[in-house]
Amino acid sequence: MKINAKVLIVSLVAAVGCAQVKVPVTYQEAEDPTPMTDRSAALWQKIRGLESVWASKDSIYSRSEVPFPTGIEVCQLEGWRGETLNAQFLLYTGSGTEAVTCKVKDLKSDKSTIPSEAVKAQFVRYTLADLGHEDCRCHRSVANPAILSPDMIDTLKFFNIPARTTRPVWVTVCIPSDAEPGVYESEIVVSGKGFSKVTMPFTVEVIDQTLPEYKDWKFHLDLWQNPSAVARMENLEMWSEKHFEALKRQMLPLAQAGQKVITATLNRDPWGYQTFDDYEEMILWTRHKDGSWSYDYTIFDRWVELMMSLGINKQINCYSMLPWSNKLQYFDEAKGELKTPTVSPDSEIFEEIWGAFLTDFSKHLAEKGWLGITNIVADERRPEDMAEANRVIEKYAPQIGIAMADKHASYRRFMNIKDCCVAQRQLYLTAEELAERRAKGYVTTFYVCCSTFFPNNFTYSQPFESELLPWHAITRDYDGMLRWAYNSWPYRPEYDSRFRLWGSGDTYMIGSHARHTMRFDRTKAGIQAYEKVRILREKYSDNPEILKPLEDKLAQMNSLELTDYNLPWAKILEEANVILNEVSRKANNNQ
Repeated sequence: MKINAKVLIVSLVAAVGCAQVKVPVTYQEAEDPTPMTDRSAALWQKIRGLESVWASKDSIYSRSEVPFPTGIEVCQLEGWRGETLNAQFLLYTGSGTEAVTCKVKDLKSDKSTIPSEAVKAQFVRYTLADLGHEDCRCHRSVANPAILSPDMIDTLKFFNIPARTTRPVWVTVCIPSDAEPGVYESEIVVSGKGFSKVTMPFTVEVIDQTLPEYKDWKFHLDLWQNPSAVARMENLEMWSEKHFEALKRQMLPLAQAGQKVITATLNRDPWGYQTFDDYEEMILWTRHKDGSWSYDYTIFDRWVELMMSLGINKQINCYSMLPWSNKLQYFDEAKGELKTPTVSPDSEIFEEIWGAFLTDFSKHLAEKGWLGITNIVADERRPEDMAEANRVIEKYAPQIGIAMADKHASYRRFMNIKDCCVAQRQLYLTAEELAERRAKGYVTTFYVCCSTFFPNNFTYSQPFESELLPWHAITRDYDGMLRWAYNSWPYRPEYDSRFRLWGSGDTYMIGSHARHTMRFDRTKAGIQAYEKVRILREKYSDNPEILKPLEDKLAQMNSLELTDYNLPWAKILEEANVILNEVSRKANNNQ
């Protein structure tokens, strides 16, 4: 299938009653590569006008198939004050309709009202994705064909729904931190051209517990940021004023998910060109005619300060003394040109070059007050290379921390790794190892990437998988999780989420222009669950009977093999959330 890379920005004018409204269309979705069956075509013939159904937020739904009835007349949600909840309903039409909009009414209980502004009902867009296979490094052959998968949550207020298609609507409820406990009722009114209004009733139970602001969450979230991708997607000059403004908008949802780590680079593209957009330099290196070195930290400083202004300020993780290509770029003053030599850990110049940099870098960090929170990070590097990098850091900049994404159990060999993230499928730390690291103030997390089929955050993954991952941190007692890309988008992620041989969506978790995805929102839901469990354990540690149903459920989840996708994980997760909220009510009643 030929991809139309051109972004279409047009305005269609549609009539709604007597009014004229402009309907912006930011781009055209791909055609569905899966042929419609005769059965589906026959079902669509029976659909008149626009119909709707509440659907499971745990599942993705085909754009070309008629949804099955779910029997859910009223969607029932429950959560703490300060918690963000999600739901999903489907709109579908056999004949097509235009200028569809979703308006939320105020949420009302017997005693109080939550303004409608606390709720968003947004259209979900489809993108090309992989069908999905246990070998996540997809070959994109007949054995692994393309599908169309819902992913990005658009900000359009109006939407045209073509004939014989289904359109998911993602509902987001942000419970105010001062909301009165109780059950609130509301409805979403769907209107548009040529059909009677459709209403989607829902309730929200506000439980008498309060989730703190995201800046105070303890879950150690580390999604790697890529500033270069933002410049390209918004057609901005790299590191310009407008670029930094766009970066602030793009990184705000990450901060609101509780991100703890700033992704910074020591040199150009430490991952060896594994992304569509190369990582541009944050620190400019110059070797002078006399052989001395100087370093321009202007961009690095501004990037760190921007992220800290959003509340992302626990760690600065700097990549890397061990880049994947072992390439290092600097300006050679004597020759007046850029040079990119290979500087491998076993080379004679490794210590000379990195020793000079680390000495200067540590002084700069101390002046900025960042020395104690900065780590030099290695990503899946060999233990032999880690040993040399570790030796040089200890010699020239011992106050800088060491971090790594680890698939070699290097945390058992190098006891000074302050931030260790282990591969979820390959390594499990023992309770004793976790306790020892925690006693030192170290951080221990896990990561998933293209090597893990289930659970994961691919565009073909079911949405509940994203929430299941932070629950894994709960059951295994990790401090949080890492994923290798927050926003390393392929060419046009809205149209096609695939990139090279990695599973579709592997390179990003959020859409461009700060548009959420279902995967991102469900990851945040799991992080909120982590915080709720932590708070309940702290508040009611002297009353284990209250927590027993929750602890029993967590123990059961821990006894199961997470990667066994034949287990009913969606049901297990739903049960865990129900128990978590039941314990929250019971704990409050027994205060």
